[in-house]
Amino acid sequence: MPLIKPRTRGKQLVKHRTRLDRENNETLYAYAHFLGESPEYVLNQLIDTVLARDKEFLQWRTEHQESFVPRTRTHSRRGGGTRRTAPHASHPSGDPVAAAVTR
Repeated sequence: MPLIKPRTRGKQLVKHRTRLDRENNETLYAYAHFLGESPEYVLNQLIDTVLARDKEFLQWRTEHQESFVPRTRTHSRRGGGTRRTAPHASHPSGDPVAAAVTR
């Protein structure tokens, strides 16, 4: 009998990116295949079932109900944002717009 309960609908999902040990990754996908579910579902259920057994954590969580999710970045690491020029940059002609274009 599987340890993970059947899927329930209506939960709000968010993206989370992480790295796993190679063996855990293989086990995750194998167990998901065994259940006929997605790896994301298996991870969510593991968190629900394992952490629900940690009485010390549950007590701590009732005392610390604020969010511990890191704030997302507003700027992409891959670039694509607006280009900034130094405020004192100028083109040999003295035109600051030309200075920004030629950089």
